[in-house]
Amino acid sequence: MTSTPQERLRLVGREEPAAPALSWVMNLDDSDSPRDIIDALFLAPYLSGEQPHAVAVELEGVKPDAPLQPQDARVVRASDDESTKATLSVGDGWTLRVVRRTNGNAMVDVCAVTDELARTVLEMCSADATVEPEVDDSQVSMGFWHNSAHGPQRRERTISADAWAQVEGNYGTDVGAAIRKLMALRAEDVSGRLLLLHGPPGTGKTSALRALAREWSQWCQVDCVLDPEVLFATPGYLMEVAIGVDTYDQNKRRWRLLVLEDCDELIRGSAKESTGQGLSRLLNLTDGMLGQGRDVLVAITTNENLSRLHPAVVRPGRCLAQLEVGPLAPAEASAWLERELGDRPKPAVGPDGMTLAELIEAREERTRIQSTPVEFSNAGYL
Repeated sequence: MTSTPQERLRLVGREEPAAPALSWVMNLDDSDSPRDIIDALFLAPYLSGEQPHAVAVELEGVKPDAPLQPQDARVVRASDDESTKATLSVGDGWTLRVVRRTNGNAMVDVCAVTDELARTVLEMCSADATVEPEVDDSQVSMGFWHNSAHGPQRRERTISADAWAQVEGNYGTDVGAAIRKLMALRAEDVSGRLLLLHGPPGTGKTSALRALAREWSQWCQVDCVLDPEVLFATPGYLMEVAIGVDTYDQNKRRWRLLVLEDCDELIRGSAKESTGQGLSRLLNLTDGMLGQGRDVLVAITTNENLSRLHPAVVRPGRCLAQLEVGPLAPAEASAWLERELGDRPKPAVGPDGMTLAELIEAREERTRIQSTPVEFSNAGYL
């Protein structure tokens, strides 16, 4: 019995003389996975021209028992790993690839001899396959960028984020009022492109950004760049992140906020000397040629004092927000402890107040695992 093109992997293939000439080669090594083989087999009939019509759909909230394939489908390959399950199925005149993810989403791709057949198979796979997800406002979608050996990569994850009303009391009166204004902004209110949060560690800068991701979720996608020093040192990576491919409805304006944490070297006064073109590329992204026509905001957290920041970063008109997030003043810290601890014993509040991290540690009664240095005598070790 002769196998069909969908059932075998052609390392070198050439299509029939009747179709336009197209040669293709796939190289395999020990870095390839069964999923890579499935991807190649799916593309084989499309590349050969035997099934020249392809359609696809991304499904969310897929039912665990949804088959995602027609009843007459014949599975020819399958792979299952920790995060995805992929299957390759064939039928009369069509090939189907389904990739199911553990988060309940699935990607369905079909190629077929006609466009009508491809769309019919896709509809059969999608019919009654999903459920409306339960709305959980505390869960926010956030992207995470990093530059790998295979180029820029983006992974999307769901994070927990409190509403601003839930965490507003964690900030001092002045900075809390400023953050409240920032939370209330909408796309039409955006002026500057740079958000700057500076202050000592443990004061709640990252917590404020998580709340911001939730408050802005209807009009702004938040992405965190895990390697900002590489981003601004690699033009190709920067172009991919800044320009990228829009994944939202072009008729609905949706901004993106790139979060760069702990970027002290990038924006301090000596940045030009220490990072080379990094500072210039950051400024170009926020209000230069690179940023033109792109709805991109950049949020930077730093432990640097305001007086040590580069003047080009903080010049008027560039910052949408510039927030000094510090410890709670003694009276504010005492009020926080009274509110959160009630009748429980409370730590003493010093003249410099307390950081949010210190307050939460007191509330949660966390015991720190640590060792105490031992002073050795001149006798040395026994």
